[in-house]
Amino acid sequence: MKVTTYIANFLKEKGIDTIFELQGGMITRIIDEINKQGGINIISMHHEQAAAFAAEAYARITNVPGVAIATSGPGATNLITGIGSCYFDSVPAIFITGQVNLDEQKKDKITRQIGFQETDIVSIVKPITKAAFAITTPEEIPDAFEIAFRRCSSGRPGPVLIDIPMDIQDMDISTFLLDNIKKDDNSNISNQIANYNENFIQELKKSKKPLCLVGRGVRVAGAIEQFLNFVDILHLPVVTSLLGVDAIPYNHSNRIGFIGTYGNRWANYALGNCDLLLVLGSRLDLRQTGVDVVSFQKNKKIFHIDIEESELNNRLTNCMTLHSDLSDFFKHIIIPNQPFNNNVEWFSEIRKRYELFPDTNELKGIKGINPNKFIHLLSKSSLQAGAFCTDVGNNQMWSAQSIELQSSQCFLSAGGMGAMGYSLPAAIGASFALQNKPVICISGDGGFQINIQELQTIFRNKLPIKIVILNNNSLGMIRQFQDAYFDSCYKSTVWGYSAPDFVKVAQAYNIEASSIENSDEIEIGLSKLWKNKETPYLLNVIIDVHTNVYPKMMYGSPITKMEPEFITPINY
Repeated sequence: MKVTTYIANFLKEKGIDTIFELQGGMITRIIDEINKQGGINIISMHHEQAAAFAAEAYARITNVPGVAIATSGPGATNLITGIGSCYFDSVPAIFITGQVNLDEQKKDKITRQIGFQETDIVSIVKPITKAAFAITTPEEIPDAFEIAFRRCSSGRPGPVLIDIPMDIQDMDISTFLLDNIKKDDNSNISNQIANYNENFIQELKKSKKPLCLVGRGVRVAGAIEQFLNFVDILHLPVVTSLLGVDAIPYNHSNRIGFIGTYGNRWANYALGNCDLLLVLGSRLDLRQTGVDVVSFQKNKKIFHIDIEESELNNRLTNCMTLHSDLSDFFKHIIIPNQPFNNNVEWFSEIRKRYELFPDTNELKGIKGINPNKFIHLLSKSSLQAGAFCTDVGNNQMWSAQSIELQSSQCFLSAGGMGAMGYSLPAAIGASFALQNKPVICISGDGGFQINIQELQTIFRNKLPIKIVILNNNSLGMIRQFQDAYFDSCYKSTVWGYSAPDFVKVAQAYNIEASSIENSDEIEIGLSKLWKNKETPYLLNVIIDVHTNVYPKMMYGSPITKMEPEFITPINY
């Protein structure tokens, strides 16, 4: 069979039913053959970066590798931000790029380029992929695709890239597959987990203030149900990282809140003051611990479990670590029958901090709509939504602080790469993964303009995506930074920045839209947003330009020290 036929059949056999692409000269044969073979939904985007983000979101929802295809040169390089996002946030994805014909490649020549749009994308993306293949013969195709599929999904997931010259795409191959992939030896993992589990249980019995920090690793492992059962039996309070927000429902009795640089004040208090911390599938980065790691580790024992060994005892040392997939961990742990401390006093202590400083009271005296209050109301009105996708910036933090997720809802946001322009194409990928179930897209006015062209993809595919723009007519997070460190010099965030009338823009794409700017209009706006759950809608929510994200960790200080500092009897 031809190479393109093999690719089409391979993707179908692996359970991939949707791919995202932007057509180009060096991938016409691949796209044409996938279309001829049928069985795969081909989604044409309007920018390769958007195709990459859509594939990433599809993978996050399904746990099946997302697939994005782009032509050589600018098509391939436009994928890079999405590739990096998959790499840093542990998302399985296969990126296929077309390349110029073999006889048009410069190979070892010093010249920069021979073929039109010839670009060595494999060398460029190697640092941000688990594997990258430059195909030079048709016989390499079966092994490259099988290895790529296994690698992107195994261990800590991530992206792979396969670059295929156009002339090779049209060549014949056999389907012989070399099975030379080294498999991990997990024969002793049950004993390791048993020993680790025994140590943890012994320390837990002595603990007065235990806490569990959960990241995206639990969802990646497909272990949400086991995790919830685990923390319920052990009466463990749970805080989440940004990417772990959807690991535990909002109304779960063990849920405390979201931690980090812009975390809930009471959740950061719990993280800073616990005496035992169990970290599941989160890498304890700078935004979670703060710069002062000595203060973070003081008076607490840390148990850290992660699929990637290099993340253990990395920024923090002397943790009790276990290199394990979380599905294996929950499969082999043994929880004693005797009752545990139900941690009533500890829960009560944290609750008092919440009552003093609820998220909806952090922004006092602001004009117009309070974004935290709005996110709570948006959540309550959006029970039909299968996922919430945020962009990067103020909108992302307000959402993480205040969103009320149900057990069936996912939260998608760009973490390690932190790319603006993420939410709109991610909502498209999520919508296809959820088989056209409504999806909420939350963005800021700055991030929304980066991939605004994908409104046409939403309209063309009749996707029930509900778009909410928290519009402060600025690049608000950087504007807040300029207030703190640059004497309120707003260059390129307010001065020299502008946004269009998003209602008119949406209407130009034949998407209904409206705008609100006062608190008493929120109910009406949300009613319009959900008037027809099967169609897209854009709600432009005007936020005052000087509305900050609070609380915010003070740089160089312990995670419990957040601004603004309130004068209260309680010492934070």
